[in-house]
Amino acid sequence: MTSSFPLRAAALALLAAACLVQSSCYLARPRTFMPRKGDEIVVAGQLFHTGTRVVTWMDPQGYDGYRVERRFSPLAESSWDKTKEAVKDLRTPNRYNLRTDGLAPEEIERVRGGGWDLPLLQRTVDQFVMHYDVAGISKQCFKILHDLRGLSVHFMIDIDGTIYQTVDLKERTWHATTSNGRSIGIEIANMGAYPPGAHKALDEWYPKDAKGPYIKVPERFGDPMIFTKDFVGRPARADLVRGNVQGTDLLQYDLTPQQYAALTKLTAALCKVFPKLKCDYPRDAAGKLITKKLPDDQLKAYAGVLGHFHVQANKIDPGPAFDWDRVIGGARQLLGLPPAR
Repeated sequence: MTSSFPLRAAALALLAAACLVQSSCYLARPRTFMPRKGDEIVVAGQLFHTGTRVVTWMDPQGYDGYRVERRFSPLAESSWDKTKEAVKDLRTPNRYNLRTDGLAPEEIERVRGGGWDLPLLQRTVDQFVMHYDVAGISKQCFKILHDLRGLSVHFMIDIDGTIYQTVDLKERTWHATTSNGRSIGIEIANMGAYPPGAHKALDEWYPKDAKGPYIKVPERFGDPMIFTKDFVGRPARADLVRGNVQGTDLLQYDLTPQQYAALTKLTAALCKVFPKLKCDYPRDAAGKLITKKLPDDQLKAYAGVLGHFHVQANKIDPGPAFDWDRVIGGARQLLGLPPAR
Protein backbone atom coordinates (compact mmCIF):
# COMPACT_ATOMS: atom_id res chain seq x y z
CA MET A 1 0.00 0.00 0.00
CA THR A 2 1.47 3.36 -1.04
CA SER A 3 1.92 5.94 1.74
CA SER A 4 -0.19 9.09 1.43
CA PHE A 5 2.53 11.25 3.02
CA PRO A 6 4.08 12.43 -0.29
CA LEU A 7 0.62 13.37 -1.54
CA ARG A 8 -0.08 15.35 1.61
CA ALA A 9 3.29 17.09 1.39
CA ALA A 10 2.63 17.98 -2.22
CA ALA A 11 -0.81 19.33 -1.35
CA LEU A 12 0.62 21.50 1.43
CA ALA A 13 3.32 22.78 -0.90
CA LEU A 14 0.71 23.75 -3.47
CA LEU A 15 -1.37 25.45 -0.78
CA ALA A 16 1.62 27.38 0.48
CA ALA A 17 2.50 28.47 -3.05
CA ALA A 18 -1.07 29.58 -3.59
CA CYS A 19 -0.96 31.61 -0.40
CA LEU A 20 1.98 33.58 -1.72
CA VAL A 21 -0.37 34.81 -4.41
CA GLN A 22 -3.60 34.77 -2.39
CA SER A 23 -2.53 36.53 0.82
CA SER A 24 -5.87 35.82 2.52
CA CYS A 25 -4.92 32.16 3.12
CA TYR A 26 -4.44 31.19 6.74
CA LEU A 27 -2.51 27.99 7.45
CA ALA A 28 -2.92 27.69 11.24
CA ARG A 29 -5.02 24.78 12.38
CA PRO A 30 -8.49 25.67 13.66
CA ARG A 31 -8.74 26.17 17.42
CA THR A 32 -4.96 26.63 17.68
CA PHE A 33 -4.02 28.98 20.52
CA MET A 34 -1.43 31.56 19.50
CA PRO A 35 -0.14 33.29 22.66
CA ARG A 36 1.11 36.87 22.56
CA LYS A 37 4.48 37.62 24.07
CA GLY A 38 3.15 40.62 25.99
CA ASP A 39 5.21 43.32 24.24
CA GLU A 40 2.91 43.97 21.28
CA ILE A 41 1.18 47.19 20.31
CA VAL A 42 -1.92 47.17 18.11
CA VAL A 43 -1.75 49.19 14.89
CA ALA A 44 -4.73 49.01 12.51
CA GLY A 45 -5.53 45.58 13.91
CA GLN A 46 -1.99 44.28 13.47
CA LEU A 47 0.47 43.39 16.24
CA PHE A 48 3.98 44.83 16.39
CA HIS A 49 6.64 43.89 18.96
CA THR A 50 8.28 46.59 21.08
CA GLY A 51 10.64 44.64 23.33
CA THR A 52 8.99 46.00 26.49
CA ARG A 53 5.88 45.12 28.50
CA VAL A 54 2.62 46.33 26.92
CA VAL A 55 -0.82 45.73 28.43
CA THR A 56 -3.58 46.43 25.92
CA TRP A 57 -7.23 47.27 26.51
CA MET A 58 -8.00 43.62 25.67
CA ASP A 59 -5.90 42.27 28.54
CA PRO A 60 -7.16 41.53 32.07
CA GLN A 61 -5.22 44.38 33.68
CA GLY A 62 -5.75 46.82 30.83
CA TYR A 63 -7.57 50.14 30.52
CA ASP A 64 -10.32 50.08 27.89
CA GLY A 65 -10.68 53.38 26.07
CA TYR A 66 -13.57 51.96 24.06
CA ARG A 67 -15.83 51.56 27.08
CA VAL A 68 -18.73 54.00 27.40
CA GLU A 69 -19.30 53.66 31.13
CA ARG A 70 -16.99 55.05 33.77
CA ARG A 71 -14.30 52.59 34.82
CA PHE A 72 -13.83 53.75 38.42
CA SER A 73 -17.35 54.40 39.62
CA PRO A 74 -19.68 51.86 41.25
CA LEU A 75 -21.17 49.56 38.61
CA ALA A 76 -24.70 50.74 39.31
CA GLU A 77 -23.59 54.35 38.68
CA SER A 78 -21.37 53.70 35.66
CA SER A 79 -23.84 53.54 32.76
CA TRP A 80 -23.80 56.20 30.05
CA ASP A 81 -27.03 57.74 31.35
CA LYS A 82 -25.60 58.00 34.87
CA THR A 83 -22.29 59.26 33.50
CA LYS A 84 -24.02 62.06 31.56
CA GLU A 85 -25.68 63.22 34.77
CA ALA A 86 -22.45 63.13 36.78
CA VAL A 87 -19.98 64.54 34.23
CA LYS A 88 -21.40 67.60 32.50
CA ASP A 89 -18.52 68.06 30.05
CA LEU A 90 -19.13 64.76 28.25
CA ARG A 91 -20.70 65.41 24.85
CA THR A 92 -20.57 61.91 23.40
CA PRO A 93 -20.27 58.35 24.72
CA ASN A 94 -16.99 57.96 22.82
CA ARG A 95 -13.81 59.65 24.05
CA TYR A 96 -12.17 59.40 20.61
CA ASN A 97 -13.19 59.77 16.98
CA LEU A 98 -12.07 59.18 13.39
CA ARG A 99 -8.78 60.39 11.96
CA THR A 100 -9.67 62.42 8.86
CA ASP A 101 -6.64 64.71 8.40
CA GLY A 102 -5.26 64.41 4.88
CA LEU A 103 -7.82 61.85 3.75
CA ALA A 104 -9.87 62.20 0.57
CA PRO A 105 -13.67 61.92 0.98
CA GLU A 106 -13.70 58.41 -0.47
CA GLU A 107 -10.95 57.35 1.95
CA ILE A 108 -12.91 58.72 4.90
CA GLU A 109 -15.95 56.73 3.81
CA ARG A 110 -13.83 53.62 3.48
CA VAL A 111 -12.18 53.82 6.90
CA ARG A 112 -15.37 54.81 8.73
CA GLY A 113 -17.15 51.78 7.39
CA GLY A 114 -14.50 49.19 6.65
CA GLY A 115 -11.53 49.97 8.84
CA TRP A 116 -7.98 51.14 8.22
CA ASP A 117 -5.29 49.43 6.25
CA LEU A 118 -1.76 49.88 7.55
CA PRO A 119 -0.33 51.85 4.58
CA LEU A 120 -3.06 54.48 4.86
CA LEU A 121 -2.47 54.87 8.61
CA GLN A 122 1.27 55.10 7.99
CA ARG A 123 0.58 57.93 5.58
CA THR A 124 -1.52 59.74 8.19
CA VAL A 125 0.52 59.50 11.41
CA ASP A 126 3.75 61.50 11.71
CA GLN A 127 3.90 62.82 15.31
CA PHE A 128 4.40 61.25 18.74
CA VAL A 129 3.38 63.60 21.59
CA MET A 130 4.84 63.26 25.10
CA HIS A 131 2.72 64.27 28.12
CA TYR A 132 3.13 63.91 31.85
CA ASP A 133 -0.15 63.10 33.58
CA VAL A 134 0.08 65.05 36.90
CA ALA A 135 -1.84 62.02 38.21
CA GLY A 136 1.17 60.10 39.48
CA ILE A 137 0.01 56.65 38.39
CA SER A 138 -1.71 55.30 35.28
CA LYS A 139 -4.77 54.19 37.23
CA GLN A 140 -5.48 57.76 38.31
CA CYS A 141 -4.61 59.08 34.86
CA PHE A 142 -7.22 56.89 33.18
CA LYS A 143 -9.80 57.81 35.80
CA ILE A 144 -9.26 61.53 35.20
CA LEU A 145 -9.13 61.34 31.42
CA HIS A 146 -11.87 58.82 30.78
CA ASP A 147 -14.23 59.05 33.74
CA LEU A 148 -14.04 62.74 34.59
CA ARG A 149 -12.92 64.73 31.54
CA GLY A 150 -14.08 62.73 28.53
CA LEU A 151 -10.59 62.67 27.01
CA SER A 152 -8.32 59.92 25.73
CA VAL A 153 -4.76 58.99 24.85
CA HIS A 154 -3.28 56.00 23.02
CA PHE A 155 -0.72 55.03 25.66
CA MET A 156 -0.03 55.49 29.35
CA ILE A 157 3.25 54.50 30.99
CA ASP A 158 3.21 53.75 34.70
CA ILE A 159 6.00 54.34 37.20
CA ASP A 160 7.26 50.74 36.82
CA GLY A 161 7.62 51.13 33.05
CA THR A 162 4.49 49.16 32.15
CA ILE A 163 2.93 50.59 28.99
CA TYR A 164 -0.85 50.54 28.68
CA GLN A 165 -2.45 50.87 25.26
CA THR A 166 -6.06 52.01 25.58
CA VAL A 167 -7.20 51.95 21.92
CA ASP A 168 -5.90 50.95 18.49
CA LEU A 169 -3.56 53.54 17.01
CA LYS A 170 -5.99 54.02 14.14
CA GLU A 171 -8.21 56.05 16.48
CA ARG A 172 -7.99 59.81 16.83
CA THR A 173 -7.63 60.29 20.57
CA TRP A 174 -8.18 63.62 22.31
CA HIS A 175 -4.91 64.67 23.91
CA ALA A 176 -3.19 67.43 21.91
CA THR A 177 -5.75 69.67 20.14
CA THR A 178 -4.50 70.52 16.64
CA SER A 179 -2.18 67.50 16.48
CA ASN A 180 -4.81 64.90 17.35
CA GLY A 181 -5.53 63.87 13.77
CA ARG A 182 -1.92 63.07 12.91
CA SER A 183 -0.40 62.03 16.23
CA ILE A 184 0.02 59.26 18.77
CA GLY A 185 -0.11 60.37 22.41
CA ILE A 186 1.36 58.99 25.63
CA GLU A 187 0.71 60.03 29.23
CA ILE A 188 3.75 59.46 31.45
CA ALA A 189 3.00 58.85 35.13
CA ASN A 190 4.71 61.81 36.79
CA MET A 191 3.49 64.51 39.18
CA GLY A 192 4.69 67.28 36.91
CA ALA A 193 6.62 70.54 37.11
CA TYR A 194 6.06 73.56 39.36
CA PRO A 195 7.54 77.02 39.92
CA PRO A 196 10.06 77.22 42.78
CA GLY A 197 8.28 77.40 46.13
CA ALA A 198 4.99 76.02 44.77
CA HIS A 199 5.63 72.29 44.70
CA LYS A 200 3.78 70.85 47.70
CA ALA A 201 2.55 67.98 45.52
CA LEU A 202 6.15 66.88 44.98
CA ASP A 203 6.83 66.90 48.70
CA GLU A 204 3.83 64.61 49.25
CA TRP A 205 4.66 62.17 46.47
CA TYR A 206 8.45 62.07 46.90
CA PRO A 207 9.51 61.43 50.50
CA LYS A 208 13.16 60.58 51.11
CA ASP A 209 14.98 57.70 52.72
CA ALA A 210 18.66 56.81 52.95
CA LYS A 211 18.78 56.22 49.20
CA GLY A 212 17.11 59.51 48.30
CA PRO A 213 13.61 60.38 47.04
CA TYR A 214 11.16 57.66 46.13
CA ILE A 215 7.58 57.59 44.90
CA LYS A 216 4.95 57.02 47.57
CA VAL A 217 1.38 56.92 46.31
CA PRO A 218 -0.90 58.62 48.88
CA GLU A 219 -3.24 56.22 50.67
CA ARG A 220 -6.32 58.14 49.50
CA PHE A 221 -5.85 56.63 46.02
CA GLY A 222 -6.35 53.10 47.34
CA ASP A 223 -4.77 50.25 45.39
CA PRO A 224 -2.42 51.97 42.90
CA MET A 225 -2.74 48.98 40.55
CA ILE A 226 0.97 48.96 39.70
CA PHE A 227 1.64 45.95 37.49
CA THR A 228 4.92 45.12 39.23
CA LYS A 229 4.08 44.07 42.78
CA ASP A 230 5.87 45.86 45.61
CA PHE A 231 7.56 48.18 43.13
CA VAL A 232 9.47 51.13 44.58
CA GLY A 233 9.99 53.86 42.01
CA ARG A 234 12.81 56.36 42.22
CA PRO A 235 13.62 59.30 39.95
CA ALA A 236 16.44 58.64 37.50
CA ARG A 237 18.14 61.72 39.01
CA ALA A 238 17.84 62.15 42.76
CA ASP A 239 17.73 65.93 42.83
CA LEU A 240 14.89 68.10 41.60
CA VAL A 241 15.61 69.16 38.04
CA ARG A 242 15.36 72.87 37.31
CA GLY A 243 14.62 74.13 33.82
CA ASN A 244 12.67 76.59 31.72
CA VAL A 245 9.65 75.76 29.58
CA GLN A 246 7.47 78.35 27.83
CA GLY A 247 9.61 81.04 29.47
CA THR A 248 8.81 79.84 33.01
CA ASP A 249 11.34 78.47 35.53
CA LEU A 250 10.18 75.09 36.82
CA LEU A 251 11.17 72.26 39.15
CA GLN A 252 10.38 68.60 38.49
CA TYR A 253 11.43 65.14 39.61
CA ASP A 254 12.72 62.97 36.80
CA LEU A 255 11.03 59.90 35.35
CA THR A 256 12.02 56.49 36.71
CA PRO A 257 14.73 54.49 34.90
CA GLN A 258 12.06 51.88 34.12
CA GLN A 259 9.95 54.50 32.38
CA TYR A 260 12.88 55.69 30.30
CA ALA A 261 13.79 52.15 29.26
CA ALA A 262 10.25 51.31 28.17
CA LEU A 263 9.61 54.67 26.50
CA THR A 264 12.83 54.36 24.51
CA LYS A 265 11.78 50.99 23.12
CA LEU A 266 8.26 52.18 22.35
CA THR A 267 9.62 55.25 20.55
CA ALA A 268 11.90 53.08 18.43
CA ALA A 269 9.02 50.74 17.58
CA LEU A 270 6.72 53.59 16.56
CA CYS A 271 9.39 55.23 14.41
CA LYS A 272 9.90 51.86 12.71
CA VAL A 273 6.20 51.23 12.12
CA PHE A 274 5.48 54.78 10.94
CA PRO A 275 8.08 55.82 8.33
CA LYS A 276 7.05 59.51 8.40
CA LEU A 277 7.65 59.71 12.17
CA LYS A 278 11.20 61.05 12.41
CA CYS A 279 13.13 59.84 15.47
CA ASP A 280 14.09 63.29 16.72
CA TYR A 281 12.72 66.27 18.68
CA PRO A 282 12.24 69.91 17.64
CA ARG A 283 15.58 71.74 17.54
CA ASP A 284 16.67 75.33 17.06
CA ALA A 285 19.35 76.50 14.63
CA ALA A 286 22.06 75.43 17.10
CA GLY A 287 20.62 71.92 17.41
CA LYS A 288 19.23 72.50 20.90
CA LEU A 289 15.78 71.48 22.14
CA ILE A 290 13.12 74.10 21.51
CA THR A 291 11.34 74.65 24.85
CA LYS A 292 8.24 76.53 23.76
CA LYS A 293 5.29 76.16 21.42
CA LEU A 294 6.23 75.83 17.77
CA PRO A 295 4.83 78.51 15.50
CA ASP A 296 1.76 77.23 13.68
CA ASP A 297 3.51 76.90 10.33
CA GLN A 298 6.44 75.00 11.87
CA LEU A 299 4.11 72.69 13.81
CA LYS A 300 2.17 71.96 10.64
CA ALA A 301 5.38 71.02 8.84
CA TYR A 302 6.90 69.08 11.74
CA ALA A 303 7.08 65.28 11.70
CA GLY A 304 8.69 63.56 14.68
CA VAL A 305 8.63 63.25 18.47
CA LEU A 306 7.54 66.33 20.41
CA GLY A 307 6.19 67.53 23.73
CA HIS A 308 2.76 68.81 24.59
CA PHE A 309 4.38 72.22 25.10
CA HIS A 310 5.40 72.22 21.43
CA VAL A 311 1.71 71.98 20.46
CA GLN A 312 0.03 74.33 22.96
CA ALA A 313 1.37 77.54 24.53
CA ASN A 314 -0.53 76.86 27.78
CA LYS A 315 1.19 73.50 28.39
CA ILE A 316 4.56 72.68 29.97
CA ASP A 317 4.62 68.88 29.79
CA PRO A 318 6.60 66.67 29.68
CA GLY A 319 8.52 69.25 31.73
CA PRO A 320 12.14 70.30 32.23
CA ALA A 321 13.24 66.98 33.75
CA PHE A 322 12.33 64.96 30.65
CA ASP A 323 15.61 63.69 29.18
CA TRP A 324 15.02 64.00 25.44
CA ASP A 325 18.50 62.83 24.50
CA ARG A 326 18.16 59.70 26.61
CA VAL A 327 14.94 58.69 24.83
CA ILE A 328 15.80 59.79 21.31
CA GLY A 329 19.43 58.74 21.50
CA GLY A 330 18.48 55.33 22.83
CA ALA A 331 15.72 54.86 20.24
CA ARG A 332 18.02 55.84 17.39
CA GLN A 333 20.59 53.36 18.62
CA LEU A 334 17.96 50.59 18.63
CA LEU A 335 17.05 51.56 15.07
CA GLY A 336 20.68 51.55 13.95
CA LEU A 337 20.63 55.28 13.22
CA PRO A 338 23.48 57.73 13.86
CA PRO A 339 23.13 60.29 16.67
CA ALA A 340 20.81 63.17 15.82
CA ARG A 341 22.25 66.66 15.54
